[in-house]
Amino acid sequence: MTDLPRDLQQEAERLTRLARRAVDENEAAAYERDRDDRLAAYDYTARVREADDTLVLHPAEWVDGDTAQLNRIEDTDRAVEISLSGSGDAGEWEAVEAHNADVVERVHERVGEVHASNARAFADFMGNHYARRVETATPAELREFLTEYYPRNAWPSDEQRAVVEQSLEHVFAVTETEPPEFSAARR
Repeated sequence: MTDLPRDLQQEAERLTRLARRAVDENEAAAYERDRDDRLAAYDYTARVREADDTLVLHPAEWVDGDTAQLNRIEDTDRAVEISLSGSGDAGEWEAVEAHNADVVERVHERVGEVHASNARAFADFMGNHYARRVETATPAELREFLTEYYPRNAWPSDEQRAVVEQSLEHVFAVTETEPPEFSAARR
């Protein structure tokens, strides 16, 4: 069984995809460094297996230089393989988008347009960046949304900006999900 937390696996995939889409090689290298640093905290490393376009995350102890040492691999279940082909399963993304759109509509019905606009921005972020339902967001993803995505990509009005955290609370309320700690998301 792998020692890597699920959210770290998802973050490694996200950073790998961002590195692949980057037009600037320095930007790509920065994403890869970020991914590698996060994995190193768990003594893991990453490589892309080109033959089948798969991100492989495995214990760093398995590698000497750039070569995996087969005699060091005692339990293959410690490795994680994530397909990088395409942007993910289209049917899965469509199901996530339909769910998130329903959440946005329920926020709109409950508390109005301003909160629904913020909920839509959050739904776009979670769906397009993580292909996941809004209520599955981790504190790190909330932080990324609030500090990076929202100010740069949502083009919020002053009114929207003033209530964005309340809007996220409404998202979790309509899904009847306990939200992650917002204080952890602000760090």
